[in-house]
Amino acid sequence: MYIVVGVSFKRAGKIYYFDPGDFELNKGDHVIVETARGIEFGEVVLAPREVSEEEIVAPLKKVIRPATEEDHEQHIENKKLEKKAYDICQQKIKKHELPMKLIDVEYTFDHNKIIFYFTAEGRVDFRELVKDLARVFKTRIELRQIGVRDEAKMLGGMGICGRPLCCSLFLRDFDPISIKMAKKQELTLNPSKISGVCGRLMCCLKYEARTYKELGAIMPDIGDIVEVEEGDEVVDGEIVDRNLMKKTVIVDTGDGEYVEINIEEINGCCRPED
Repeated sequence: MYIVVGVSFKRAGKIYYFDPGDFELNKGDHVIVETARGIEFGEVVLAPREVSEEEIVAPLKKVIRPATEEDHEQHIENKKLEKKAYDICQQKIKKHELPMKLIDVEYTFDHNKIIFYFTAEGRVDFRELVKDLARVFKTRIELRQIGVRDEAKMLGGMGICGRPLCCSLFLRDFDPISIKMAKKQELTLNPSKISGVCGRLMCCLKYEARTYKELGAIMPDIGDIVEVEEGDEVVDGEIVDRNLMKKTVIVDTGDGEYVEINIEEINGCCRPED
């Protein structure tokens, strides 16, 4: 077992494990660590804990130090430099007439590298752009093409629910999402209703799928024949709709009346072929 802290470098970003060494670190502390990209300024998002060897990526690097006041000032200055670098890169893209959209810019803490994130319909020959940027910034330049989901995560925004996008707020990884999940939740398969601002299926379809699966297992199906009380009588009716979250069904009793009842009020249920 290893004692580690979880460090993230951006809001809702991936979590990486580091050895806290002799430092007493708590969630919310800022630290300086060494990564494959260079020296970075990150936030502790997971307090010290034990993990198995299978959960870490060897070699496990140690936290260099808790962030000092000077480190915080450097981090703020880097954010300002990133905005300037963004504007310069936009000008260079326009100059070279490249079919790409600049999304974000990141400086490593030690200025060892500047990373430019962009989207494009296909492959882009940006070799001359890299040379131009290297001449301006005098450091290593990386251009990284990202997908539309990563674009939404970086830029943020509001979902159709009226809340900030889940991907930019708390979802650290993108899980595979399928149209089958929407069908299981009995949603209208209208792209405008089940797609996020990125144009892909909404992330919330994934983490709500389990709840709908469990509810669907205890609910009768549309088309089932059920016994319901109608006055002093018990009559058969056909389920024509259901609400999984409310645990209710709409029953057609055959006399032009539709009744909404809780599944606990159903006396009996059978398939039509029964």
